[in-house]
Amino acid sequence: MIPHPVVDTAGAPEDGPARPMPRPVGFLVTTPAPVDGSTRARSGVMSTPHGDVETPMFMPVGTNATVKALDPDDLHEVGASIILSNTYHLALRPGHERIERLGGLHRFMDWDGAILTDSGGFQVVSLGAMRTIDEDGATFRSHLDGSLQRFTPEHAIRVQEALGSDIAVCFDQPVPPHASSRAEVIDATERTHRWAERCIRAHQRPDQALFGIIQGGLEADLRAVSTTTLAAMPFDGLCIGGLAGDETPAQRRAALDVVVPLLADDPRPRYLMGLGSPMDLMDAVDAGVDLFDSVLPARVARNGALWVPGGRLNLRNARFLDDPRPVQEGCRCRACRSFSRAYLAHLFRADELLAYRLATCHNLTFTLDFMAGIRAHIRAGTFPRLVRDERARRAAFGIAAMDPDDRDTQVVTGAA
Repeated sequence: MIPHPVVDTAGAPEDGPARPMPRPVGFLVTTPAPVDGSTRARSGVMSTPHGDVETPMFMPVGTNATVKALDPDDLHEVGASIILSNTYHLALRPGHERIERLGGLHRFMDWDGAILTDSGGFQVVSLGAMRTIDEDGATFRSHLDGSLQRFTPEHAIRVQEALGSDIAVCFDQPVPPHASSRAEVIDATERTHRWAERCIRAHQRPDQALFGIIQGGLEADLRAVSTTTLAAMPFDGLCIGGLAGDETPAQRRAALDVVVPLLADDPRPRYLMGLGSPMDLMDAVDAGVDLFDSVLPARVARNGALWVPGGRLNLRNARFLDDPRPVQEGCRCRACRSFSRAYLAHLFRADELLAYRLATCHNLTFTLDFMAGIRAHIRAGTFPRLVRDERARRAAFGIAAMDPDDRDTQVVTGAA
C-alpha cells in the first residue's frame, strides 16, 4: 500500500520531478469498498474545471474532437459528463496549434463538460512497421499522408497543453500483453517510467491535471514494480495501461488484482484504458477501477449491433424489418423514444446516416445507464450480489467460453 506523494513546490528541480499545487482535479471517494473484502468497488466524485464526474464512469471516445455521429447536445442527453479525445489524431489533423488559436478544444468542439486527452502512445506504437522507438521518443509515418512525424514525451505534453483538456496523460510505450516477450515488456515498462518523469518536468499548465500510466504486461512482478514506481510520482490520477488488448478477461483480472491492492491507500482515481464491454466493465469495477473509455459501444452501433439487457440486436438481420417495437422497452434514448426496430433496420439497409446517430445514442445511453446502475448498487451495498448473480448467469449459459470477439458485443447485462 502506497501513500500518495504530496508535492507543494513549483517547477521541476534537478533531483526529481515536481509539479505545482493546488491540483486542478480532485477526487473524493464517497462510498469506499466494504471492509469484508466482498468487492473492491467504490464510488466517488472527480472534480474538474468543467464539472464533476461521478465514478465509476465510462468516457465516450471523441477521437477527432467528436464522438462519431453525435453533437454536444446528444452527449448531454446520453449522460456523458467526460469524454476522451486523441492527442495523436488531433496533432496531425487539424493540428494542436490551430485548435489553440481557435480557443482550445472545449470551444473548438463546443463541449462544456470535462475532456481527457490520451497521449497518443497507443496509436504511435500501433503503427507497427511505420514507426521506430528509441529512448528519446518515437518516429513514425503519418497514416494520413505518409509524412515523417516525431513524438517525444515533451511533445505529447505540449500538444495536450495546447488542446487545453482537463486531464492530460503521459506518453508511454504500451505493448500487446499476451503477444510480447518478458524482455519486450521490461524494456517498454522501464522506458515508460523514464518518459513519465520527463512528462512531469515538461508539464506546466496549472489548470490541467496529469495522469501517469502503469504498465507491466501480464507479468505480476513487473505490474507491481510499475505500480509502485508510478504511484510514487506526483500525478493527479493513475492509468492502468497495456490491457484491454489481446489478453483474456482472466488475465486482465489477474493484473488488476496485482495493481489495485497496492493502491488501496492511494486517494487518486484509477483509470483502466480501452475497456468498453459492459461485462468487462462490471468486472473491472469489482476489481476497484474508477474510470474507463472505449470506442466499442459506438463502433458496434455503427455496424448495426445494439445492446439490450441480456444480449444484443443485430438490426441488419431480416427479422427486424417488420418489428414495430423499440430497440429496448423503457430506454430513455432518442432512438427508443421515437422509432421502431423496423425503422432503424431500414435506415441501415439504406445506408442513411441517421442510423449511425440513433444507434450510437442508444448504445452510449445503455452504457452510461449501466454505469449509473452500478453506482447505485455500490451505494446501496448490493454490488457484490449483482456480480455474483451475473457470474452465475454467465456460467449457466457457458458465456465464459465464448470467443472474445463475440463476448464483447453479444453478452451484456443490465445493472440498474
